[in-house]
Amino acid sequence: MGLGGISIWQLLIILAIIVMVFGTSRLRNIGSDLGSAIKGFRNSMSKDEGENDTTSTTAAKEESDSDKPAT
Repeated sequence: MGLGGISIWQLLIILAIIVMVFGTSRLRNIGSDLGSAIKGFRNSMSKDEGENDTTSTTAAKEESDSDKPAT
């Protein structure tokens, strides 16, 4: 038994039908589009984390500077 009662042979038949319907070139394009979308999402998430780290570091520095007495 495979996933949810679906055997490996049934999955292979479903995969063959999908390939016949869409064709290999369209499936390749869908895969590359999905990959680039995931890559863009990861880049934007890492960019947001970098900005948050910079902002929190700057805010902490300004807070520590304000704690010092003025000379």
